[in-house]
Amino acid sequence: MNPITLLITVVLTVLGVILILAQLPVPGACLFILAVLTAFSLKMANNWERFVILRAGKLSSVKGPGLFLIIPVLDSITAVIDERIQTTQFNAEQALTRDTVPVNVDAVIFWHVHNAQHAALNITDYRQAIDRVAQTSLREMIGSSLLSALLSERKTADEVLRTEIARKTADWGISVNSVEIRDVAIPVALQDAMSRQAQAEREKEARVILGSAEAAIAAKFVEAARTYAGEPAALHLRAMNIIYETTKERGATILIPTSMVDSMSVALPAAMMEQGKLGGKSGG
Repeated sequence: MNPITLLITVVLTVLGVILILAQLPVPGACLFILAVLTAFSLKMANNWERFVILRAGKLSSVKGPGLFLIIPVLDSITAVIDERIQTTQFNAEQALTRDTVPVNVDAVIFWHVHNAQHAALNITDYRQAIDRVAQTSLREMIGSSLLSALLSERKTADEVLRTEIARKTADWGISVNSVEIRDVAIPVALQDAMSRQAQAEREKEARVILGSAEAAIAAKFVEAARTYAGEPAALHLRAMNIIYETTKERGATILIPTSMVDSMSVALPAAMMEQGKLGGKSGG
């Protein structure tokens, strides 16, 4: 009994007692009867509730929210439907994907009742039914999907599952807001194999990148060699820079080849240029 009905029933009962004590038995008895009728006929539905009422076994109306009256004995409340958004967790264990991989999938569905009459009259227990439908639809979706798609295209799988469950529960007055797959668990052995495959793919990409870098470096070396061949002074400066970079470390003994020391000679670039001119004249 809701608080308002209880309050009115108590007030009418107290007034009836007062009238009986005041030697007015007929009005007091009327108030007693009215209190009993109020207790059985005055109902209240919360904002999210809908009361499905049958009159003599046939649908009379769907009441709520607020206060409403029913006829005692003739009317009966067959169901109180909660129209707030509900969540139902469901799973599929050892379900086979299209490529015959056993997986365990956990998911959650968000739904609400939009038609209280259908939810009360078209199915015995809509809460249990939506759980069963969700599990069946999840297994069907897993069986028609590849493991790679199930792991990488989670949003697509969610939408496919939501559409399928909504189609099956539409006649029950239920709307499916969303379905979210929370976890996809695969066998440990398969996890190791997939990990090795991913590592091999990363090593392959690394080797390709390294090969491209080596090719680019070789091309730069060829370009530098051509530059040094035509500019002996540039080769001399480069040799000086190499020796400087080598001797920057303090407290270390550096052994420099004689050929590198000879390259530091100022006369070497001039001699190389002179040799190049002589070669050009003889060729002419």
